[in-house]
Amino acid sequence: MAAETLHEFCRGILERGEFEAKLMAPADSLADAPGAALSIAAPARVSELELVGDAERLPRPGALRSAEARSVCLARFAHHELMAVELLAWALLRWPEMPAGLRRGLLGVLVEEQEHCRLYLGRLAAHGSSLAEHRCSGYFWRHVPAMDASPFGVRAFLAALGLTYEQANLDFSELYRDAFRAAGDEQSARVCQRVHDEEIGHVRLASVWSRRLAPRELGEIAAYEQAVPFPLGPSRAKGRRFAAEARRRAGLGDAFIEHVRCARSPQELRS
Repeated sequence: MAAETLHEFCRGILERGEFEAKLMAPADSLADAPGAALSIAAPARVSELELVGDAERLPRPGALRSAEARSVCLARFAHHELMAVELLAWALLRWPEMPAGLRRGLLGVLVEEQEHCRLYLGRLAAHGSSLAEHRCSGYFWRHVPAMDASPFGVRAFLAALGLTYEQANLDFSELYRDAFRAAGDEQSARVCQRVHDEEIGHVRLASVWSRRLAPRELGEIAAYEQAVPFPLGPSRAKGRRFAAEARRRAGLGDAFIEHVRCARSPQELRS
């Protein structure tokens, strides 16, 4: 039975373990009846999608001439999109008091993430593989307790998902687009390009609402650094190739872009 409210729709994504529930598009008539705040510690998953501690190492771009390496990448990317769907549903349940415009925006992002997951799964199937054949790391979900406990509420979520994970994917999606293309897999390259293009809008949404919800005296960098939950931060908001123009298209300011570009991880600072 299709969910009638956004609250029911999000609970279905988190409380049912099968792909069909997590990737089912919301009804056009979905009512936004927020309900009471609800924090779900972990998503229900069928056994073949069970979350594990760590996943296999992501192949380097040059390794994608191997079909096996391409399958590993496609499975990882599909699972990242699945976790994004779950985390968006989690946030909509956790902070029902967030502004209606932000709730509509996050639902729109969720629907696009569902489609990204389907596209990657389709390419994985074309390689004769499935997500069940790969380890599903719970990396994104390990940061949920910090978001849940943050005094900055939904700003912590926007900083973590939109301004860290998704900002980094502006880089990774371009890098692996070119790697798939160099390996002769144009269809997978096109999926990466679509994800990249739509990710710009996701980062823009997080940027706009982060600024609206932050204290007026805070600038863009200070607002992000205040809200982003440890151990996330600017050093994790980028990939090996830095897509500065995509960040500008997402509405990030030049100073913030440079802040991320120059950020170093604690490991790098110790070396």
